[in-house]
Amino acid sequence: MAENNKSRLARAFRKHSMAWGLLVVGGAIMVAGLSRGWESLIESQIFYPDRQMASTPREYGLDYEDLFFITPDGVRLHGWLVPASDPKALVLFAHGNAGNISHRLDNVSRLNRLNLSVLIFDYRGYGRSQGRISEKGMYLDAQAAFDLARERATQENLKLVIFGRSLGGAAAIQLASEYAPARDAAGLILESTFTTLADMAGLHFPLAFAGRAVKGKMDSLGRIKGIKITLLFFHGDRDDLVPLELGRRLFQAAPPPKELVVIKGAGHNDTYLKAGKPYFEKWASFAAGL
Repeated sequence: MAENNKSRLARAFRKHSMAWGLLVVGGAIMVAGLSRGWESLIESQIFYPDRQMASTPREYGLDYEDLFFITPDGVRLHGWLVPASDPKALVLFAHGNAGNISHRLDNVSRLNRLNLSVLIFDYRGYGRSQGRISEKGMYLDAQAAFDLARERATQENLKLVIFGRSLGGAAAIQLASEYAPARDAAGLILESTFTTLADMAGLHFPLAFAGRAVKGKMDSLGRIKGIKITLLFFHGDRDDLVPLELGRRLFQAAPPPKELVVIKGAGHNDTYLKAGKPYFEKWASFAAGL
């Protein structure tokens, strides 16, 4: 089963990498003059949901609770709460654009070993969550998940940490800057994430108008200036999907207190594997110091 799960995870990561590349296809279609709405087109090339669940936390030796909750616009979402035996904090995990929560269980299990409880959720259209994904929907989904995580953290007197990886970083930044400031988030961790969708389009679709066509979409660079909680950034120096330069620009725009950890030799999807023990030590010290 473990080998099968690894194969599925590898396929999900390949889809993740392909999704940004498909921006090229979206641009070509636009150039061809088709009448389909640009916003719907671009979102169809960014999000890569998978309905099939590869495994459950139980197969990783983890206790867990199935969670179902409703977004502000009435969509039913699914997530897992993986509790720690002696929790130091609760982590709200906003994952990237491909696969679903079942493809992040290795990452979740390693965080759980740090005595961190983890609440990971699927956006609408992913896994067992209902609905159809969109940028606006992703933000609403993150807000609903945050409210649930905050309720659990308050019940257990735990610090609440928001973690956004890759595309999930855009959801986490929107959450921390516009929704969570008055709702008791203690810290924000961002990994392998980007500045704006326009910057990503410019990189993967090198035509002059590409960035202008999606101006204002997923504007993490603008939003991060309003964050008022402690920040920790991770980024691989060999990330060819979201180059380190974008991570550095996002870090530079963020207010202090903040820290950037550059992981040598890491690409987009192997940060914690390449970094090894120091990665998790940084996680533990960050959570303890909030």
